Amino acid sequence: MKIYADRFPTAARQLLTDLLVVAWVYVAIRGALWLHDLVQKLAVPGQKLEGAGSGLADNLGDAGSKVGRVPLVGDELTAPFQRAADAARSLADAGRDQQQLVDQLALALAIAVLIFPLGIVLFGWLPLRVRWMRRAGSATKLAAGPAGRDLLALRALATQPLGKLTRIGPDVAEAWRRGDDATVDALAALELRQLGLRGRGR
Repeated sequence: MKIYADRFPTAARQLLTDLLVVAWVYVAIRGALWLHDLVQKLAVPGQKLEGAGSGLADNLGDAGSKVGRVPLVGDELTAPFQRAADAARSLADAGRDQQQLVDQLALALAIAVLIFPLGIVLFGWLPLRVRWMRRAGSATKLAAGPAGRDLLALRALATQPLGKLTRIGPDVAEAWRRGDDATVDALAALELRQLGLRGRGR
């Protein structure tokens, strides 16, 4: 019995779910990056503060150095410039600290935004997807031989709705017990369709 992917509702739903998961992850990542960039804009005042403080400190330091060359009173005149330069450097340090804080906040918010959607994918969709792949792989191997085909037919008898079973035949269980090939094939195919696969008769 040959097995191949088919466009039955189960397979279509599986494909649609996979596409939705990919879109979900893409949107989540794009949203996290957008939020990260948005929060990063809060660092602009810190950048300006750092630049202004550093520039002012350099200018005051240069002015103090020139004033220090004045004979006799140079050292006394330098002190106020040095204090002002130190204050400007403190402003620059505050600007750098603000930028680091914004960087950390942007990263933390981006991660927080990703936790929920990626958690759904990793702990919700992925285990179900792996389980389906294992079941489909096992069914494919079973359907390759007569014994496996019988097992699939038995599983269909035990798990499929009565309405689907009666459409195969009025006494499908009795036909299966007799080993009727057509009934066994129909039951096995019914079980395979449940997994989005199709069996083709021998």
